[in-house]
Amino acid sequence: MRAARLERYGGPDVVGVVEVDDPEPGPGEIVVDIAAAGVNFPDLLIMDNRYQVSAPLPFTPGSEFAGTVSAIGDGVERRAVGERVVGAQFVGAFAEKIVVAATAVSPTPDGMSSVDAAAFRVTYRTAVSSLSSIAGTEPGEWVAVLGSSGGVGTATIDVAKRLGAHVVAVARGTAKTAICSARGADAVIDATTEDVKARIKEITDGGADVVIDPIGGPLAEEALRAMRWGGRFVTVGYAVGEIPRIPLNLVLLKGVTIKGCELRTYSDHAPEAARADERLLASLVAGGMRPLVSAVHPLDDIRAALRTVAEHRVTGKIVLAVRPDE
Repeated sequence: MRAARLERYGGPDVVGVVEVDDPEPGPGEIVVDIAAAGVNFPDLLIMDNRYQVSAPLPFTPGSEFAGTVSAIGDGVERRAVGERVVGAQFVGAFAEKIVVAATAVSPTPDGMSSVDAAAFRVTYRTAVSSLSSIAGTEPGEWVAVLGSSGGVGTATIDVAKRLGAHVVAVARGTAKTAICSARGADAVIDATTEDVKARIKEITDGGADVVIDPIGGPLAEEALRAMRWGGRFVTVGYAVGEIPRIPLNLVLLKGVTIKGCELRTYSDHAPEAARADERLLASLVAGGMRPLVSAVHPLDDIRAALRTVAEHRVTGKIVLAVRPDE
């Protein structure tokens, strides 16, 4: 089979598409023929060995995939050959086939294309868990979304609106803020030209109840300063490459709660909440919720796809089309 492969850590230019052996399922495992794979910013961190956990070399990057079950290992009872599934694991998705635990996949929602299926799980699970079980967002509350034109950002706007919240989206440039407005944000702030702290307070009439931050950097503190007393700040990631150093006196004075959402281990630490989030996500998808996919690349074009994400030029999600839908 063909797979993207890294022999050394680095950026998009170190990835090559090569022939490797087809995987075989062990006990409790399945093989999925991948139709499409979503590209996420953490994939770049893993490739460059800057993620919280290292992937041993050599490896195939990519965490999010959709496809069809093609082989089943011993002891697997709830999956069937030919079943369309969507799933995620640490690495291995930028390939024609992947071997995963049978518990790592779920059925592809009815009526959803493989491209959409590959684009929604990581970002929408992050959005649902951040807003629902972690922040406890209530209808009518104001949610400020940083990096709101990206994959997690557009998903967070989408989910927050469906939960009955008001959304103020923070992005850079008029093209990106226009995407946020089209996605349903009640108000937008252009961080390149506007005072983010002042504008959040003005728009929300006193401060945001919830902040979802997938980018980190200096905007994190500005958003924290623009929160109401007793608000909830959820840190999701650090796409700008800078982990914020938050002055704890702000937490004291504002009575805010700062929490983290690390999707890779969330279900291990909070299994009941994670199951509730899965049910909520399924109901929203059944109601017609779909991801914003801005570009679809063939596997051979993986370097260009990764560069777009690395250079923060992406809006919504980029997907690799590995095999066409049947």
